[in-house]
Amino acid sequence: MGDWTTIDFFSDRSLVEDPYPYFEELRSACPVLPLPHLGVVAVTGYEEATEVYRDAETFSSCNSVVGPFATFPVPLEGDDVSEVVDRYRDQLPMNEHMVTMDPPAHTRERALLMRLITPKRLRDNEAFIWRLADRQLDEFVTDGRCEFIRAYAQPFAMLVVADLLGVPEDDHRRFREGFGLSPAPGGMGTGEQEDVGLNALAWLDDWFAGYVEDRRRRPRKDVLTDLALATYPDGTTPEVTAVVRTATFLFAAGQETTARLLASALKHLAEHPELQDELRTRTERIPDFVEEALRTESPVKADFRLARRTTTVGNVEVAAGTPVMLLNGAANRDPERFECPAEFRLGRTNGQAHIAFGRGVHSCPGGPLARAEARMSLERILHRVRDIRLSEEHHGPPGERRFQYEPTWVLRGLSKLHLEFTPVEDER
Repeated sequence: MGDWTTIDFFSDRSLVEDPYPYFEELRSACPVLPLPHLGVVAVTGYEEATEVYRDAETFSSCNSVVGPFATFPVPLEGDDVSEVVDRYRDQLPMNEHMVTMDPPAHTRERALLMRLITPKRLRDNEAFIWRLADRQLDEFVTDGRCEFIRAYAQPFAMLVVADLLGVPEDDHRRFREGFGLSPAPGGMGTGEQEDVGLNALAWLDDWFAGYVEDRRRRPRKDVLTDLALATYPDGTTPEVTAVVRTATFLFAAGQETTARLLASALKHLAEHPELQDELRTRTERIPDFVEEALRTESPVKADFRLARRTTTVGNVEVAAGTPVMLLNGAANRDPERFECPAEFRLGRTNGQAHIAFGRGVHSCPGGPLARAEARMSLERILHRVRDIRLSEEHHGPPGERRFQYEPTWVLRGLSKLHLEFTPVEDER
């Protein structure tokens, strides 16, 4: 492994297992650092990342998913490229999804989403989450072992969002199969962005379009009807496509990040059995545990912005047209913000200050749901099993552990987590 001047973040697989030494190198050089590949400026400092997140006027989200591989048909020249960005943004991948939009379009679409994720709907969804956690555990808990991501984290996270959006249970299996065939974004390899088309979620759009059109023709007393009939703040009715894209991105993003959060939380518990006993007897500490899991292993590894105009971040000049890479996992381990940042500290006073869910107008609207899923999952898992441990057959003995992580530069997460445990009699 070389140093930051030779490593290509977008293709070097040495960063997959443990990117944190590389992040530390970048920050030691400068919290806002131009990289030698693809014209990217990497932001590893907490304050600097927060500054970029909160300045949606200067930094466009048009490239948030594909980063430096967002190519325009004309050069991005001059001290202000806003006109080029606005003219050609509809040619960039994922351009119709909220995550790549800027205000005022983003403001309008986010308001639509928040009309769907109401406090009442989230409360109703929590009742389903409790039942689902036990139902999913029932599938394997008596075996005393499992590959946790496939057995629990992925199907659980997917079905929670399915229930939130009112997907009929008869269609749940179709969605599980669809997501099983979907590649993770930002695959590492050649350093070139794979061709995902303008909308990588088109297969999911078709299903939700059918739901929305059916409910607009024949309204029922169900969540899908609420989705289909939701209006913008000004009272106008969105096009079917707009409603569908709001739902499908929530679906995809929600299950991706939550599954990774659950896996990193269980890995930490398996490595620290004393924490299992503490959280089992003091369940009120589980939310703090979840926050520290989010901080130390942020599910989103890299988020992107494009500088609309020449500006400065942390006293470093950033030219207009520059792809700015926000490394959340690095910012959440910034020693200027978090004391002994590499340590997992359950009682950390500023633990919730992490930016695992971003900041500003694009902060993840599903953050409260992800936290609830993790809290309830951990409570049920700790109630139903004891002595959670890593499988030495798959992960090696203590001191020689080995893990597989998803080979992408966008997301940070285990691809497999083999656990062993002792089932206990369920007192439901």
